[in-house]
Parts: sequence; structure tokens; C-alpha cells
Amino acid sequence: MIAKIHAMHGRKILALCDKNLLGKRFEAGKLQLDLTSQFYRGDGITEKHLRTLLKDIYTINAVGRKSIAVLTKYKVVSKKNIYRINGIPYVNVILEY
Repeated sequence: MIAKIHAMHGRKILALCDKNLLGKRFEAGKLQLDLTSQFYRGDGITEKHLRTLLKDIYTINAVGRKSIAVLTKYKVVSKKNIYRINGIPYVNVILEY
């Protein structure tokens, strides 16, 4: 997984993406997942490190089976919040602690 943290208005946004999807674009009609921009270009991350990061995150934008599976495992997202474009799962979620 690749992770990048953005800060906006004092809050942290986590961009999380499966490594094999980085640099690709997926489209379905007017919808698209664009993983070519700098938004998702971060560093490799382990599941353990991701879990520690989640304590300070306000919003998560995640793309890919592995990334979504880890977030589901830790009950950060539920399956009802997962959308797909061309079979690629993604979520946008605001965490409320």
C-alpha cells in the first residue's frame, strides 16, 4: 500500500492506494478514479504503521482491494460504504472519534 497524508484546515487527510494501481486511471461513464496525480503518490506503508496513523486522521480516500480490506478489517469502513469503478473498490470516509 502507498500512503500520503495531506493537511487541510488543521485536519489530516489520508490518501491510501494499492501499489499496483498507482499511476493508473479508471473510468466508467462520467465517473473516474485518477491515480496519476500527486495526491496518492506517497510512501510504502505496512498494515501495522497504517493502524497507528488512523488515530490522527480525519478523512480517508482509499483505492484498491488490499487498502480497503485493511480498513474493513479494522472496522474503519463498512462494506456498504465501498463503491467500485470498473471493478476497482474505493471509499471516501470521514472518521468521527
